Amino acid sequence: MKFGVRKPSLKRSISARTTGRAKRAVKKALIPGYGKKGMGWITNPKKAAYNKVYHKTSIGVGDILKKLFK
Repeated sequence: MKFGVRKPSLKRSISARTTGRAKRAVKKALIPGYGKKGMGWITNPKKAAYNKVYHKTSIGVGDILKKLFK
């Protein structure tokens, strides 16, 4: 489990904004429950619990910049 500041990855950031975005749009159009709030707890509760703790205990560079320039 990661605690503290996450190391930024430019490659992953670009991928999430381009390829990942297109794939999510297609899945959302085809699968009725995809992307709805709380669906992770139904499909994979162990992973959902891990992700919830991870996002509460770690912070990214973007989060720091948002707080500085609020």
